[in-house]
Amino acid sequence: MSPSNTVAGARAELIAAATRGDARTRRYPQVVGTAHAASVLMLFGRLDSIPARTDEATVAADLDVLLQRRAATLSSHPGQVSFPGGRREDGDADAVATALREAQEETGLEPAGVEVLATLPELPLAASSHLVTPVLGWWRAPSRVAAVDHAETVEVFRVPVAQLLAPATRFTSVLHREGMTFSGPAFDVDGTIVWGFTAMVLDGLFDAAGWTLPWDVSDERPIEL
Repeated sequence: MSPSNTVAGARAELIAAATRGDARTRRYPQVVGTAHAASVLMLFGRLDSIPARTDEATVAADLDVLLQRRAATLSSHPGQVSFPGGRREDGDADAVATALREAQEETGLEPAGVEVLATLPELPLAASSHLVTPVLGWWRAPSRVAAVDHAETVEVFRVPVAQLLAPATRFTSVLHREGMTFSGPAFDVDGTIVWGFTAMVLDGLFDAAGWTLPWDVSDERPIEL
C-alpha cells in the first residue's frame, strides 16, 4: 500500500500496527546470560512543513520520526543512530516512564507533548544484553530537541518517514564480527546510516503498518565498525 494513499490516517495505522503480533521477533539474536530491562521511544510527529490537520487526514508521508546519534566514546553501540532510550531505573514506574525520561534527558523534549499510542513486545538486544520495550509515541505538541549531554548523544534529528520508505534509501547491511555474519535492513539517509536494532524495529513497524514500498534486498553493503 502506498503511504500517500492511506485512508485511515497514519496515527490509526500506527496503533493498528502495534496490535499485530510481530512473528519476526525470531530474527533478533537472543541475549545470553543476564538481560537488563530498557525502553526506547519511537516518536512520530507531523513534519513542520505540513499544515495542521486532523489525525485522520495525516498520512505516513506527512510524518517524521525522532532519532539520535550516540557518542563514539560510548561502550555500547558507539556512534550508531538510535531511538532515544536507555536502561530502566528503580524510580521508573514502567517501560513508558523509562522511555519518556530517557528521551527528555537525551533530547530535551517535553514529555507532556507526547501521546503514548502503545508499547510493543520487548525485543532482545544481544550486543548490549538488554531486553528493550519499544514505546510508540505520537508527537501532538512538538518541542525543541537537541543533544543534551554530548558525552552520550552528539546529534538529534527528525527524519521524514517518506525518506525512510523511499526504495533508493534502503539496503541490506552486512556485518562480519567474531567469525559470524549478521545481515538486516538498513537505511542511508543522506549519508547517515541507520542499521542494526533501530533499523530492524523501523522495518518491522513499517511492514505492520502497510507502509513498506518494494526495495532491493539484494543490495548488500558492509558495515564498518
